Amino acid sequence: MNGLAGLDWLVIGLYFAALVVVVWWSSKKQDTSADYFLAGRNMGWFVIGGSLFASNIGSEHIVGLAGSGASTGMAMAHWEMHAWVMLLLGWVFVPFYYRAKVFTMPEFLEKRFDSKVRWILSVVSLVAYVFTKVSVTVYAGAIVFRTLLPDLQLTLFGQVWGPFWIGAFSTVILTGIYTVFGGLRAVLFTDTAQAFILLIGSFFITFFGLKALGGWGELQAVCSDRAAEMALWRPMVQAGSDIPWWKNGDFPWAGILIASPIIGIWYWCTDQYIVQRTLAAKNLQQARRGAIWGAFLKVWPVMIFLVPGLIGWALNQKGLMAIPAKVVDGVTVSAIDGDQVFATMVMSLLPPGLRGLVVGGLLAALMSSLSSLFNSCASLFTVDIYEKLRPNQSEKHLVTVGRFATTIIVLLGMAWIPVMYKVAGGGLYQYLQSVQGYLAPPITAVFLLGLFWKRINSKGAMWGLVSGFLLGMFKLTVQAIYGEGKGASGTFLANLADFSFLYFSGVLFVISIGTVVLVSLLSPAQDAESIKGLTYASLDKQDVRSSIGKFDVILTAASLALVLGMYLYFSFWLKG
Repeated sequence: MNGLAGLDWLVIGLYFAALVVVVWWSSKKQDTSADYFLAGRNMGWFVIGGSLFASNIGSEHIVGLAGSGASTGMAMAHWEMHAWVMLLLGWVFVPFYYRAKVFTMPEFLEKRFDSKVRWILSVVSLVAYVFTKVSVTVYAGAIVFRTLLPDLQLTLFGQVWGPFWIGAFSTVILTGIYTVFGGLRAVLFTDTAQAFILLIGSFFITFFGLKALGGWGELQAVCSDRAAEMALWRPMVQAGSDIPWWKNGDFPWAGILIASPIIGIWYWCTDQYIVQRTLAAKNLQQARRGAIWGAFLKVWPVMIFLVPGLIGWALNQKGLMAIPAKVVDGVTVSAIDGDQVFATMVMSLLPPGLRGLVVGGLLAALMSSLSSLFNSCASLFTVDIYEKLRPNQSEKHLVTVGRFATTIIVLLGMAWIPVMYKVAGGGLYQYLQSVQGYLAPPITAVFLLGLFWKRINSKGAMWGLVSGFLLGMFKLTVQAIYGEGKGASGTFLANLADFSFLYFSGVLFVISIGTVVLVSLLSPAQDAESIKGLTYASLDKQDVRSSIGKFDVILTAASLALVLGMYLYFSFWLKG
């Protein structure tokens, strides 16, 4: 594997120098909380869409998606087809959020329901961000750093630190600095640049990878030897296996159809981490168009991350490229380490200069995901918790609190790294992917019911969120203690632990809906005037229609055509 050349380092240096200029410029315009948390509500659609894309394409994608392509073929492509869910964000959800003039999603729930519902979502979101999203992003970013610079060492405090630790801590610290000073404006502009550098770089990885392999036909031929494992749609029961359908963890088609929309609506339409970008728009049309533009970009990770993973696996199979084996506690557990596929391809296939540009974009993308998380956490803490405890504070005071909150979250992320490092080698990365399957159902249920049924009240929403969260956390705890190989097989708890998270997401969604509806119907309805404009029935639809332009419709049609085209092609692309 080639190392970084002098030209690569020059390109990386210039790239990060440009980021410093953007952050410095952004830091000069942070007089109010709206400036710091929502970039002054003055962003255009192009920047918003690019930021939506780049915020999503973080470490989990760069490290995990290519690795999934190499290990499990097209199974994870269903999550990348969520462009249609982003269109729901733009066409269905954004009009409610933007007209409500809120900073955060919990703030919207308070307007629709009450302060108790807001507190529940705020606290759960903050805990989930620090211990799942931040930690996984940092860990995955450190793995990329280790692959890019395997020989990097630093002696500090009498101890030698390797590339993993240097990458982890430097990524967190540098990201924290530019988020603390630049606010959301810095996040949005740097995200946009990183989105296009990643698109360009990944295109060249695919191009050079296919050239080395012998073309698309050769990729199909190699993958067809593992057609059942590489297919987009998987059977509910694995052929020749005695594993029952409800335990099948190989992404069965029924589980995908159940869990994917639930998780997608939660992530793209209700999660502060994503929705905050659309709230920074200068008007409703720009907010919607930004979401639609993000949807158009969202389709491409299938080609720029998943397919390169397939190419990397095929190159490794033919002996044309060497991907390191996965080793846990000194024992080789699989022939290739999926987490190192993308970075290995960057270092092996790209020429000097272009390699440096992609490495710079890669590291910056890792930072962009963290910066988005840090800013979202700061927004949640300042607007939903601090301002409720200490109202009537000055705008400058709130900006200072936001920066302080970001700093604390940076420190918590750093403190969690050693724990992640010890436990992730045993499969925590895959385990954490299922967390969203337990987190999403109650939130999705409350938002959907709250928007489309005015009879849903605050008591129903509160009990739906609480019961859903408790059941989800119970399933996670049982899974951690009694999962396969950890408890007595055949017992109730062991069976519950092994029940596929894909199916459990559906069960939890139905329970959450039932709880919200039942409690709401058994308690008084909310005053219609208090929820005016916050439900579909009371939304000013003429005002919303007036903000729709021809370009919005054309871009929406193009995005849907891309999703449908990829589904049709990859459903039948293998010959085995």
